[in-house]
Amino acid sequence: MKTEVDMFAYERSLRERGAWLIGGMDEAGRGPLAGPVVAAAVIMPSDDPIEGVNDSKQLSEKKRERLYDEIIARAIDYKISAVNEKVIDEINILNATKRAMAECVEGFAISPHVVLVDAVKLSLEVPTVSIIKGDALSYSIAAASILAKVYRDRLMLAYDEQYPEYGFARHKGYGTREHIEALRKYGPCPIHRHSFITHFITDDE
Repeated sequence: MKTEVDMFAYERSLRERGAWLIGGMDEAGRGPLAGPVVAAAVIMPSDDPIEGVNDSKQLSEKKRERLYDEIIARAIDYKISAVNEKVIDEINILNATKRAMAECVEGFAISPHVVLVDAVKLSLEVPTVSIIKGDALSYSIAAASILAKVYRDRLMLAYDEQYPEYGFARHKGYGTREHIEALRKYGPCPIHRHSFITHFITDDE
C-alpha cells in the first residue's frame, strides 16, 4: 500500500523555525533536444492550499493547465525564466538551469526567507534547500513545477507552428523516435540544441 506523502512537511518545519515566506522552485526541459530550459519559482500562501497540486509529471495536461492559472492567481509572488538553446550550448544545461533559477529568485518582487529547490544545489543571496524529488515531496516545489512545465509546453506549441515538420506539439522537443527521424530528414532547426544532437546528426555549422 502506497504511503500518502505529506506535501507540507518541509514548509511546516521551516515555518516552525520562523521562515514564513517560503518559495518553491523547479525546472522543465533539461532533457529535450530542442527549445529552452524553463525555471519557475513561486511563493504560495500558507493557508488555503490549492487542491490537486502535485508533481507536474503526475498530472494530466488538462489539470496542469487549470492549476497553472489558479497558482498564478493565488501566488504571493512568482517568476518564470527561460534560457534558450544557444545559451545551453554555450554554458551547458546544468549551468543554464542554474542561470534560469537565479533569474527567478532575483526577479521576485517580494524576497522569500528561503527557497525550496528540486534537486539542484544553488548558491544565492536567498537561502535555498535542495530536495531530491522535491516536486513530489513539497507543495511549493510542486506548484513551481506546474508553472515551469505549462509555460514551456506553451512555448513548444508556438514553435510547432514555426517548424511543423518536427512535431514539437507532440513531443515538446524530447528525443522521441518521431523527433529523431525528423531531425535526420530535415536537419536541425534554429531551436535545436547542437550540443545535444551530435549522436543523431553530423552538423557542420
